[in-house]
Amino acid sequence: MTIDPDGFPAPPALVEHARRFRAEGGVPAVPRVAATVLLLRPAGPGFEVYLIRRVAAMTFGGMYAFPGGGVDRSDSETHLDWAGPTPAEWGERLRLAPDAAQAVVCAAAREVFEEAGVLLAGADAASVVGDVSGDDWEAARVALEQREVGFAGLLAERGLTLRSDLLLPWSRWITPEFEPRRFDTYFFVALLPEGQRPRHVSREADRTLWLPPADARAKAEAGELNMLPPTLVTLAQVAAAGDLSGVVRAATTRDAATPVTPHLDDPDNDTPHFRLH
Repeated sequence: MTIDPDGFPAPPALVEHARRFRAEGGVPAVPRVAATVLLLRPAGPGFEVYLIRRVAAMTFGGMYAFPGGGVDRSDSETHLDWAGPTPAEWGERLRLAPDAAQAVVCAAAREVFEEAGVLLAGADAASVVGDVSGDDWEAARVALEQREVGFAGLLAERGLTLRSDLLLPWSRWITPEFEPRRFDTYFFVALLPEGQRPRHVSREADRTLWLPPADARAKAEAGELNMLPPTLVTLAQVAAAGDLSGVVRAATTRDAATPVTPHLDDPDNDTPHFRLH
């Protein structure tokens, strides 16, 4: 991937975190495993990506990102109908044990339903559910979000199979060491299933929008949208694929296991930048 030679300007709040961490001789927090999903849909001759803005009270509040969140204990304990690559095959691709790979894939599918109302599941390995925006589905989504029901239970109750093949592995990012809350995040791409409609339902977001990836990155670079390096870099990568079929082809050869970590150069500089390692 092509990285800007000067790196990425660091938001003031993160610079303060870095300065405090260094001054106090901080010990890096253990990253929590997480998953995030780039939802893509066709738009004119190109395609668009779904973005959410995290509420101010959240970690990385005010930043635009993709739907996602931490792996839940239930994700690794889930026993459910499964289509697509097996957990063992996912483990080979992500360089994880099969149970850990299953947890990451389940978390990706669960989070995109919780945060965007998109369900990557079907009655069998060859089908996908249609519109899931009705009142009954919304009640199920809220119950899942509030942990009143598990993801496996929700699918089983409706006779559905998780379509793991609809998730395309893309990359892996680890939060810088100076952040008080850190995540080891696996990025996936998913094409929006026909008939489904992402909607603003997450309590953790205060705005959602669809934009062509190149336009989203341009707006971020112009200061119109706040984004962190993982989002900026990923937008550039999918934009470079050209079209949706290009994204799918690119995903087949992506290294989705080797982590990328943004590092802040000297935080005492007047304009510190993130650089990627």
